Amino acid sequence: MAYWLIKSEPGTWSWQDQLDAGEKGTYWDGVRNYQASNNMKAMKIGDKCFFYHSVKEKRVVGIVEVIKEYYPDHTDASGRFGMMDVKAVRSFENPVTLAAIKAEPRLSELALIRQSRLSVVPIDDTSWDLICQMGSVSA
Repeated sequence: MAYWLIKSEPGTWSWQDQLDAGEKGTYWDGVRNYQASNNMKAMKIGDKCFFYHSVKEKRVVGIVEVIKEYYPDHTDASGRFGMMDVKAVRSFENPVTLAAIKAEPRLSELALIRQSRLSVVPIDDTSWDLICQMGSVSA
């Protein structure tokens, strides 16, 4: 299993929207960056992702699981990009802010910090466990 972080603007698709999608989950679309798209192509069923509210909130609020691997994105007229499906696994007891992540020296190499504009980034096992601890959730 691999770990990832996916970003969403809460005004477009929020954690509550993801929870409301229930067990059937929903598609994760709209990615238009080649590196982020390549990260999505690497995702496998069962991989876990931090669900990150971007823009003003800038915090990890929950965990989703990949339930369908990369396929064509119906919102992309060019046909170059794809999407995958995810379902909510659990909410964070304490959302973990970007400021808290940046303040933790052990997380200084995260792509979330180094490549802050990417909407889909990998998370290594150690960082996954640490962010879960920070958010008071079991890894």
